[in-house]
Amino acid sequence: MDKLSVLNNYLWDYVVILALLGCALWFTLHNRGVQFRMLREMCILLFCPWKLTKDKKRKKSGKNEISSFGAFAMALAGRVGTGNLAGVASAIFIGGPGAVFWMWVVALLGAATAFVENTLAQLYKRKGEGRFYGGPAYYIQHGLGAKWLSVLLAILITLSFGFAQQLVQSNTISESIAYTMGVDKIWVGVGMCVLTLLIVFGGIHRINDVSSYVVPFMAIAYIILAMIIVVMHIGQLPGVIALIVKSAFGIGPAAGGIVGVAISQGVRRGLFSNEAGEGSSPNIASTAAVTHPVKQGLVQALGVFTDTLVICTCTAFVILLSTDYTAADGIVLTTQAVEANVGHVGRYFIMVAIFLFAFTSVMANFVYAETNVRYIFGGSERSIFWLRLFTGAMVLAGSMMALQESWVIVDICMGVMTLCNLVALVKLSPQVARLLRHYREQRKRGEDPIFKREHMPDIAHRLEAWD
Repeated sequence: MDKLSVLNNYLWDYVVILALLGCALWFTLHNRGVQFRMLREMCILLFCPWKLTKDKKRKKSGKNEISSFGAFAMALAGRVGTGNLAGVASAIFIGGPGAVFWMWVVALLGAATAFVENTLAQLYKRKGEGRFYGGPAYYIQHGLGAKWLSVLLAILITLSFGFAQQLVQSNTISESIAYTMGVDKIWVGVGMCVLTLLIVFGGIHRINDVSSYVVPFMAIAYIILAMIIVVMHIGQLPGVIALIVKSAFGIGPAAGGIVGVAISQGVRRGLFSNEAGEGSSPNIASTAAVTHPVKQGLVQALGVFTDTLVICTCTAFVILLSTDYTAADGIVLTTQAVEANVGHVGRYFIMVAIFLFAFTSVMANFVYAETNVRYIFGGSERSIFWLRLFTGAMVLAGSMMALQESWVIVDICMGVMTLCNLVALVKLSPQVARLLRHYREQRKRGEDPIFKREHMPDIAHRLEAWD
């Protein structure tokens, strides 16, 4: 594990951070700050898409189709999980308050990366039986013609989300329940394993149904609790914000020596939480039935803001306003912070919240892995059967692992996967810029944007789902 830690630190400190922030800045400039100037458009697309057209009888998603909101909820289920409660706490514990600032930077710039990768996922999505499917493996194969890279990335996504990240989600759930209820973690793992198998054998529509109801509920409840705690300490809030900014740049007697650690931890945990650029959310974004690829790209960019700027910030403020951030690590630190404000009920609230956050992430991670296993094995149902069983096994194994061991494995998989995906995004980004101009031209005419493959005749033969 020591050798893996050295490799992991080198990968992130010298390679991934520069690549991730550099590409995010390029996508922001290349698309003229799309994540900022089209923020209102994102909200309209997600919450009231009927405002885009005068036709109130526009076609709704079919019975077997995934709606734009459904795909957003499933992707948000993947984003909003362990990283928002335990990941933020670990980042602060290791990197200090300054890590929160760099999580914000990753989100603000990373939303442009999310827009690019999810728009490409929609552009190159394929037709399946009753639904669409796609993701990085598909836009690399059909967009770049690099079969070897698409297979490599599909394998990395499967390893990361089908196995490594399931360990972290399961570990956090078992740690929380064991800390709160005094139950042996092995029994928590067994219960989660059984529940996981029941849901994953139900297919993507069951996962969509669960995510669409659970994710909005759990996010709103957690935000309300965090706002109550912030109001209780409102006088200290300016000081906490100043501490975050000063620590991010090494200002202050205790911050100078850990500024590099703050940047590293902020970027790592920020990427784990919002997933911008690592190639995960495109696997779900591609399933949405929309009339233009840019629509889902914008909706998924909003998901990055929701995840990091809202929910992760809530956790950071609760911890820094309430407790000594060096007293514990992971979900235990978050639990202690909430408990310090609302008493023992806070311990049970966090236990329920982390179960809902992390368990819906387990479901979303399975969808990511399933899409790529189908790609690798040509849609073999036998391979999906084994993936379902392995998912249950990883949930059981994760409940018994040490926290930092789980994070090291996830970080390595996530880092290599992100680098491969960024190569493809940079090469294909001109197509996204063309799509965005096409979308904007129709909006300026007051139309609900519609895309057909003949609108991009040079690549029309590579597109399957835009007749």
